[in-house]
Amino acid sequence: MTDPRRRVPRTDVLLADPRLAEASRVLGRTLVKTVVAQSQQRARSGEIEPERVADDAVAALPTSAATLRPVINATGVVVHTNLGRAPLSQAAVDAIVTASGATDVEFDLETGRRARRGRGALTALARAVPTAQGVHVVNNNAAALLLTAMTLAPGKEIVVSRGELIEIGDGFRLPELLESTGSRIREVGTTNRTHLRDYADALGPDTGFVLKVHPSNYSLTGFTSTVGVRELAELDVPLVADIGSGLLAPHPLLPDEPDATTMLRDGADLVTASGDKLLGGPQAGLLLGDAELIERLRRHPAARALRVDKLTLAALEATLVGPPSPVLQALDADVAELRARAQTLAAQLPDAKAVECIAAVGGGGAPDVALPSAAVSLPESYAAPLRTGTPAVVGRLEAGRCLLDLRTVAPADDSLLAEAVLACTS
Repeated sequence: MTDPRRRVPRTDVLLADPRLAEASRVLGRTLVKTVVAQSQQRARSGEIEPERVADDAVAALPTSAATLRPVINATGVVVHTNLGRAPLSQAAVDAIVTASGATDVEFDLETGRRARRGRGALTALARAVPTAQGVHVVNNNAAALLLTAMTLAPGKEIVVSRGELIEIGDGFRLPELLESTGSRIREVGTTNRTHLRDYADALGPDTGFVLKVHPSNYSLTGFTSTVGVRELAELDVPLVADIGSGLLAPHPLLPDEPDATTMLRDGADLVTASGDKLLGGPQAGLLLGDAELIERLRRHPAARALRVDKLTLAALEATLVGPPSPVLQALDADVAELRARAQTLAAQLPDAKAVECIAAVGGGGAPDVALPSAAVSLPESYAAPLRTGTPAVVGRLEAGRCLLDLRTVAPADDSLLAEAVLACTS
């Protein structure tokens, strides 16, 4: 008898199937060939009939060439690090699409000459923080601190309060990051109390700069004492303020969150911040401050290795000059409207009820701020199928219930949210 494995269609025959040919055009021939090979192997092992190889391959094809999937963030965490931090505005998304081809990122179309890279984004950033004499952008806030240490303190000391030697995401620690540049950390004060004299006593010929770090992902309470930027500015050394979460100007809901405008006005020589947290833009490290210091940072040889690409520059500019970002919209959401949306959705869904709850800022920002919110409450059993559905929906588990917090769900996505829940019941 003929071995059934010999009936498995050849790859070239399968790729000629109109469905797979179209997939090759959209997803790429290499990806489609990989899926076809997997289906052929399933036929050879007897899992499917040889005649079903093409159908099996079509069913196994991904919806896009990338493995990342869109997620509806219903966790109530406005800036969720594991879900990509700040969701971009439509203006920023459109800017990325525009910049995805050939673009004048480093070219002056009028003169036909080379131009300052990302000048549009830099101009927009400078306008957003008028107290900054100069600005520069690198690929994240850790890179901003890295470039600062390499430029201002090679082989020198960085003076920082012991209570501000923070650990950031995935186990990365600030002292280790800075010491990797060849700088030395000079700790002053104690974990809970540091005074101006502690900084002053530590200064000397080996001092590169004083670093003030906002401990944005935790808070110390009780018998504590810290020194503000205004006082530290009296010291005769460069003062660098790491504000972390990227707030460029004061926000009424976040009174204890430092912002770049105020830090520079109070006397910081340099401010570093993230672009993809409270600013609501793409991942980027923002450097703002003294014009001469910024120029030194920009001309450091490592600045080339830390620079951002054209897509980031496009998204950053659109975030700065465009409509309010999704992060800002979530922070400013009206609680009464959130309750009304929750009640409307709960009325459409089985096993659901509208409840009041508390959302969080997230992203290592404002850990003590509680944001009143409203959610659709479902049995805990909904959580897993919602996460694995299309679109994926991620809520949070609380007291044996799956809460879909609407503060972090755009109103335009309410219908998608309802469809996702209903799909779990079918």
